[in-house]
Order: sequence, then C-alpha cells, then structure tokens
Amino acid sequence: MNHPKTERTLVVIKPDGVQRTLIGEIIKRLERPGLKLVALKMCLPTEEHIEKHYTLDPEWRRITGEKRIKNAREKGEKLPTEDPLEITAIILEKLKKYMTSGPVVAMVWQGAHSTELVRKIVGGTEPRSSDVGTIRGDYVLDSYIMADTDGRAVRNLIHASGTSEESEKEIKHWFKDNELIDYRLIAEQILYDVNLDGFLE
Repeated sequence: MNHPKTERTLVVIKPDGVQRTLIGEIIKRLERPGLKLVALKMCLPTEEHIEKHYTLDPEWRRITGEKRIKNAREKGEKLPTEDPLEITAIILEKLKKYMTSGPVVAMVWQGAHSTELVRKIVGGTEPRSSDVGTIRGDYVLDSYIMADTDGRAVRNLIHASGTSEESEKEIKHWFKDNELIDYRLIAEQILYDVNLDGFLE
C-alpha cells in the first residue's frame, strides 16, 4: 500500500478563475496546508477534451443528474425534466461552453489525503451554499438557480477531483507522465518525518 503522502489529485482553475486573476490566490490556499505542486500548465481545452474529462467515470451522467434533481427539490426549484440523464445532457453542453470559453490552468497536487483536502479547501460545487473560508464560499456568489435562469453552467472557479480513483483517471487525461515532476520539498521533513529529527546541529 502506498503511503498517503504520495496521493495526487487534479485541480483545474476554470476560465472565470483565470479571468478574475485568482490563480495565485488559489495556489496559495492549496500550498498553505503543505500540498506540493507537481505539475502545472495553462491551456485552452477543446469541447471534446472537456466532454471526455467529465465522462471518464461511466456513472457520472447518472450521479450528476440525480444530485442536481435532489438539490433542486431541497431548494424548491423547478427543473425542465426529472430524468437524470436528460438533466446531465443539459449540464454537459453548458460545461463544454463554459470550460472552453478561455484558458484554464491545470495542476496536479501531491500530499497526504490530497483529494479530500483539496475538496475541503475548494468548497461545495454550488458557491451559494459553500462555507465561508472555502475558495468558492469566499470568492464566488453564483448559484444553481442563477445559472439555470441565465441558461449557463454555474461559475465556481475550480474543478477538483472527487475521489482518489477519479484523480488518477483525470491526471492521465490532462497530463503525460513526463509532465509530473518528482522532487522533495524541505517542508516535507516537518510534515512527514516520523521522528522530526535533524533540526538541531
């Protein structure tokens, strides 16, 4: 079994995050707990690349539709259909338009429980209901209802992998193996060294 410190996760700063000049702030928030940046690139993704990204998990269409329907019911919102796959088809078209509207910054972060930790720092998918202190809760005022009213995807700055299994697939989709850099940070001695020795001369 691999040590938790070797876990890697994908983060993509979406076009609105780039346009709002939040790249540095997002990186700072992810560096603070001790995560290590092991890959970084700016690119302009194609619609095909984005569709493949969101459908790497064959269950994504069903799960996403069901989650959106559940959220709408809880908030008393009316959706055009109750079919999860139809809802996701609408969401996917809007996501493709959103994610190809400008450059994105794709990153791979490494560290203990990195996927779970990044999700916690980023906040929930809908900025409106994200906690204060999360990136989405602090920097975005968008909501599902506003996005639906405007006929667009919810603007939430960042994509963050949902599970470690998802992370592995998504990293391979965005990065070649030789783009991931193995290196040691001095801070890792404090984060992961079992005995914390070697500080004193």
